[in-house]
Amino acid sequence: MKKTVLTVLVIGALAAGSLGSYGKTSAAGSTDFRDVPSSHWAASAIQSAVTAGYFKGYADGTFKPGAAVSKAEMAAILGRLSDQPVDSSVSSRFTDVPAWAEEGVKAAVQKGFIDPAAYSSGKLNANAPLSRGELAVWLTNGLAKVDADYGTALKDVTNTVVPAKEYFTGKLPATQKNAVAVAMGTGLMSVGEDKQFGIDRTTTRAEVAVLLARYEAAAHKQPADFQGLQELREVGLTGTNLKVIAPKYVKIPEERLTSNHGVITDDFSEIRGKQLKTVTNYADVKIDNWIIVNPYSNEDKRSIYYPVFLDKSENNDLMLGAYYSFVEFDMVIKGTMTQLQAGSLFNSPTINAMLSPTSRSSSLYHVPKVDDFAKGNRSIFTEKYPTYWGTGFLHFDRSVQPEVRLTTEDNLNYRVVPKET
Repeated sequence: MKKTVLTVLVIGALAAGSLGSYGKTSAAGSTDFRDVPSSHWAASAIQSAVTAGYFKGYADGTFKPGAAVSKAEMAAILGRLSDQPVDSSVSSRFTDVPAWAEEGVKAAVQKGFIDPAAYSSGKLNANAPLSRGELAVWLTNGLAKVDADYGTALKDVTNTVVPAKEYFTGKLPATQKNAVAVAMGTGLMSVGEDKQFGIDRTTTRAEVAVLLARYEAAAHKQPADFQGLQELREVGLTGTNLKVIAPKYVKIPEERLTSNHGVITDDFSEIRGKQLKTVTNYADVKIDNWIIVNPYSNEDKRSIYYPVFLDKSENNDLMLGAYYSFVEFDMVIKGTMTQLQAGSLFNSPTINAMLSPTSRSSSLYHVPKVDDFAKGNRSIFTEKYPTYWGTGFLHFDRSVQPEVRLTTEDNLNYRVVPKET
């Protein structure tokens, strides 16, 4: 694997009025912009970016941290990253790039950040503000150029659950979903306080300064170094993050099986999206995704999905050390069904269709819940085809039914239990 050392090649300022023309930079590298106090959230990153030569300030002594960055400006910055692998045979072919940015855009294309094939019109719309969605695509393209496994990751997350509000509301474009997932999984980018990734929001000068440092950090690592990305990939490929968050859960040992056990698997992808046998016959049920959250570990080890389903103040002292289990159910209701009857579909504390997440965070993310479909005094389902998330508990203690058992209509058995130690 080829690592990238992102040394900035300072070859002169960009055109005046694009990324700034004049600045105040001391020999020690500290900046003195009157609109970037030391308390500014990006002050340190701005200082580093100016010292490195990415940006300069303006003649009036400001940096304008909140000013939008255009596509041409960002391409010029990315094109100046040295030691990024280069394919000089690639042509940018864009017809609308201003003269001052032509070399920078060409370099950004040859270094893998911008894929000309993604712009069928032949135009970059170079002077338009760069959106966060498009920036996610550019940055993750760059990572894929550094390490081919990042390119594989971009494919692996096609069917993943993205921890952003736009995913749950159906407003995450398919053309940007994979890039957003990888950008979030590597810590390059994240959601805002409103839980939205902000696909269409413009990218500011301050944000770019921070993102350059984050890109450098990600490019020095392998995809496997990021637990969040591992989860997103596993969910994309199999439908669950179980093996990342709860690796103690393994296929049930052969000696514990009866002679009539049938075909056994611990590969969740083999039952994902398939009709399952239920205890009661109120609905046909499929499971699209199964997310496990460990509430006890340090924040970066809990799960990338922790902030989606749980509040920081959530009760993390669960019975006998259980983990949280969140299941996305896809149902076809036969006749009528109440919320209570939904709870009888599976005789398992882990796979529970009666209750949904109750956290404030899950509401802010717009996670579909049983209450969206089961209404009235008896909580009767008002839709025939509900899809929503249920809440259960993954147990490790053998006194509390720890085995997870799901059987498809064609008799494929998914059976996992905590490994004995």
